[in-house]
Amino acid sequence: MHILIATDEQWVVNEVVAALDSPSTTFEIVSNGRHVSRAVAAQTPDIAILDMQVGSMGGMAITMDLRLDQSDGRLPKVPVLMLLDRIADIHMARRSGADGWTIKPLDSLRLRKAVNEIASGGCYAEGLPEIEIAEDEVSHDADAVDVTAEESATTPA
Repeated sequence: MHILIATDEQWVVNEVVAALDSPSTTFEIVSNGRHVSRAVAAQTPDIAILDMQVGSMGGMAITMDLRLDQSDGRLPKVPVLMLLDRIADIHMARRSGADGWTIKPLDSLRLRKAVNEIASGGCYAEGLPEIEIAEDEVSHDADAVDVTAEESATTPA
């Protein structure tokens, strides 16, 4: 597996490499966000891991740039895992077109899980609330409205 890591923080590189290193894995480190598209064109990675902040061009802008180049046919589709600084960044990760994200601090188990899921064509999302709706709370008739007799008398037709 070939992994592109875009970050200007050495500790991020260290954590990602420590979590994902294997005899069959190669890494390319890009410390300037503006050089990611060029690196992808030179050797397409199996996954790009983008830090939220990478110098003057962060993970969101990098992902949007990659998606634009991909839609124009200039680059192949590259799965993107974004490393977020905080839960509030989830909205930006979703809007940018990232295939998944994990929230710092990083840990090996979550990184491996995210990379495996995304590299196999899936998505990985942390920080989204679990929404459970009981079956009896869901109306299956969109036009049905409960109105009391009193409300019916005062509701204009």
